[in-house]
Amino acid sequence: MSSQKVRVKVKGYDHRLVDLSVRQIVEAVERTGGVIVGPVPLPTSIEKFCVTRSPNIDKDSREQFEIRTHKRLIDILEPTPKTIDALTQVNLASGVEIDIKL
Repeated sequence: MSSQKVRVKVKGYDHRLVDLSVRQIVEAVERTGGVIVGPVPLPTSIEKFCVTRSPNIDKDSREQFEIRTHKRLIDILEPTPKTIDALTQVNLASGVEIDIKL
């Protein structure tokens, strides 16, 4: 199992929660003896929405909203079975999505 690589992607709307979750993952992997590459910050995707304020009189007046999705990438080289167990048992904050690929 030492020739495999585990790729962990972390996504979230709040960059502080994403960084906190990444720190927890890194600490859990280092405790079990895994080798870590990263965390690598990926580009933030920004979705913008334009909404009319009122459908009747103020049709030209608009409000703009945006959602920013922050992403981080972690590669774990030489994972052990303890490392994978530690990854599945990490307690993450709500609003943070984690994707683990073996």
